[in-house]
Amino acid sequence: MIETVALKLANQIKRTVPDHPASVPVLKYALALILNATMIIVLTLFASFFTGRMVEAVTILIAFALLRQVSGGIHLKTGMACVVVTSVAFTYISCISLNNGWTNLFTGIALILVLCFAPSRIEKQSRIPVRFYPLLRLLSSLLVCTNFVIGSSVVAVAFLLQSLTLIRGRR
Repeated sequence: MIETVALKLANQIKRTVPDHPASVPVLKYALALILNATMIIVLTLFASFFTGRMVEAVTILIAFALLRQVSGGIHLKTGMACVVVTSVAFTYISCISLNNGWTNLFTGIALILVLCFAPSRIEKQSRIPVRFYPLLRLLSSLLVCTNFVIGSSVVAVAFLLQSLTLIRGRR
């Protein structure tokens, strides 16, 4: 669905501005990313309005996205699957409340996973040269470590969930 809408918008843009330097596939790709992110944010915030956990949902959206940008992770087969799974997961996570012990344990597990697997699956998603991957691992680790200071249970679960997406099976 997202890809179909993105393609229609890309074609419309190209018809309206035929001299635009971007091709239809490039426009489609960019629009699909924007639509995907927008739908995740809107659906998560909409659901969190009804659960009364809006602040937690916003915190999760930010924490997960920041770690995702520097660590990479698995991609689902379709944009719509990503929207549904992510929105449901974020809404569920926003309702979780952990004590300090569990928060630190989840943050520690996320840190270990980031140290072992980050960055993951960014080769075709980024133009960052391989020589900078250790820096991405360091940034990912430092970001996860901030939760040892903040002590947020929803951030701990969001970081753990994101770090689980880094794990690769055997090739």
